[in-house]
Amino acid sequence: METMIFPNLPVKDLDAAKAFYQALGYSINPNFTDENASAVVISDTIVVMLLREEFFRTFTTRAIADTSTTVEILNGLGVASRDEVDRLAEAAAAAGGRATREPQDQGFMYSRTFADLDGHEWSVLWMDPSAAQ
Repeated sequence: METMIFPNLPVKDLDAAKAFYQALGYSINPNFTDENASAVVISDTIVVMLLREEFFRTFTTRAIADTSTTVEILNGLGVASRDEVDRLAEAAAAAGGRATREPQDQGFMYSRTFADLDGHEWSVLWMDPSAAQ
């Protein structure tokens, strides 16, 4: 099996969270979705698990971060083009998310950062492949 990542995010309203990520163009895997959780397929190796807060609490004894005042993690997501960065950020805003910082353009790298409905932050970035050489 290829190495995969399954970020688990606590959410207040599972249906609203699913709709948000679907508005970004991602699909829901029904095999791993029920009334407590939903698997959002970002790619073949990245699946975001949305967990109702009550269900999320069964996996930890620690408090859930208050994302209105703190950042629990900044999820970085590399995409294939500048246009895809803009598409995702604009889709997030249209679906009820919010920009958390101005676009960053270093020429060889371009990124935009937004928060989803529950305040989980995503930094979507594109980097010119020739700049890495």
